[in-house]
Amino acid sequence: MVFLDLLLTILSTLLLMLFISVPSLNDTPIRMILGLPLTIFVPGYSLVAASFPRRDILDGVERVSLSFGLSIAIVPLLGLALNYTPFGIKLIPVLMVLSTFTISLSLTAWIRRLRLPAEERYRDPFERLLKVNIGQNVLDKGLSIVLIASIIGSSATLVYVVVKPKTGERFTDFYLLGPNGTASDYPTDLKVGEEGKVIMGIVNHEYENIIYILEVNFNGTLIYKENVFLIENEKLEIPLIFKAKEKGEDQKLEFLLYKDQQIEVYRTLHLWINIK
Repeated sequence: MVFLDLLLTILSTLLLMLFISVPSLNDTPIRMILGLPLTIFVPGYSLVAASFPRRDILDGVERVSLSFGLSIAIVPLLGLALNYTPFGIKLIPVLMVLSTFTISLSLTAWIRRLRLPAEERYRDPFERLLKVNIGQNVLDKGLSIVLIASIIGSSATLVYVVVKPKTGERFTDFYLLGPNGTASDYPTDLKVGEEGKVIMGIVNHEYENIIYILEVNFNGTLIYKENVFLIENEKLEIPLIFKAKEKGEDQKLEFLLYKDQQIEVYRTLHLWINIK
């Protein structure tokens, strides 16, 4: 005996696990399309199916409504429980917990339906949704239609927001820290032959992967150059040790940051060094 709703639930969950685990498929839109039902509908539906295997207990609208509501409650609770484990709230552990929860309850629902007489099993939810009884009077029909429309509208809005998220301001953080990793105690007073140390920090908030070119000039002479590749929201701090060679006041230590092979400087910082 094949129950199409439970079979689709299990197959969609396994398919999502495949798309997450295979690097070449990980960034495709299909992963997002499969991931949304797994978080906002499928866990609740598997719980409802396991709890109510008979067809006369809940109708289609009630099952759909409970599935959305229970999913919204279940997923945060599972994430909270996972936070107290060594795995933490990360993509793969969350996916494994949700998949195990969904598949286990779907199999439980399958077994419970098989134990019932054929005429009492909840077998064909797609046909039932098309023929669902939405109420006998005008008020019941109106409330049922509003409920269905709200669920469809909320789901469509959530899909749109996730698929096409609003892009915020694009920028790159470029900063200097002192030798202790704080915004203080910069080596601005040195003696000839003495070494100074600073920490250069770059944070990519450009909503894309960026190749930066970092240059450091001391009194117009290039003393450091490096290509830096940062993915979106990645942070990198690079220590720099320079040497004071000639005495003089207000010697310029200049930090230049270029983006994606651009000719113009994208960000600039400097320190004025007094050497005695």
